[in-house]
Amino acid sequence: MRGKLITLEGGEGVGKSTNLAYVRNLLEQAGVDLVVTREPGGTEVAEKIRSLLLTPSEEPIAELTELLLVFAARAQHVETLIRPALERGAWVLCDRFIDATYAYQGGGRAMNLGVIAQLEQLVLAEVRPDITLLLDLPVEVGMARARARADLDRFEQEQMSFFESVRSAYLARAKAEPNRVAIIDAQPALEKVQLQIQQALQQLGVAV
Repeated sequence: MRGKLITLEGGEGVGKSTNLAYVRNLLEQAGVDLVVTREPGGTEVAEKIRSLLLTPSEEPIAELTELLLVFAARAQHVETLIRPALERGAWVLCDRFIDATYAYQGGGRAMNLGVIAQLEQLVLAEVRPDITLLLDLPVEVGMARARARADLDRFEQEQMSFFESVRSAYLARAKAEPNRVAIIDAQPALEKVQLQIQQALQQLGVAV
């Protein structure tokens, strides 16, 4: 039986790392054979591309270059890790996936959604998330958290208007695919956030 693909999405400072660990623990306690990964990255080659994408540099990265690098990393990730895991029946839990491209490049960069959709079909073929947990916060709250925790990467240095567009694009994806994308209000206390996550995961048919 083919495995399930679960993705966590959201803007900066929404608590993806904390909640990824929570989801991982829930699924492993339920006896799920689980592979945990991230995008961009997840394999040796894809992690090298991640470094190119996230590390600030004196030479600006053109928007099309950025988009193609994202999909190059994803192609490697899907072919060498995600698809083989799903085919052997394992579940895959991924920190960001295709929705992030529609949000950051499609929303934040205002790139052509048709081009993104063409690349999506070329790179992913039949691989799509079974459920996406979209952690949502007002941008000013998320960015205050992000700035408090560490040095900012190349994306985190963008203007607030960029992140407003990212959030809007994420919410539009959720509205378009409500059966796949579960919006998780990430503003309350952590236990309330994680209760929402637990309830969303129950639709996959596993006791969590």
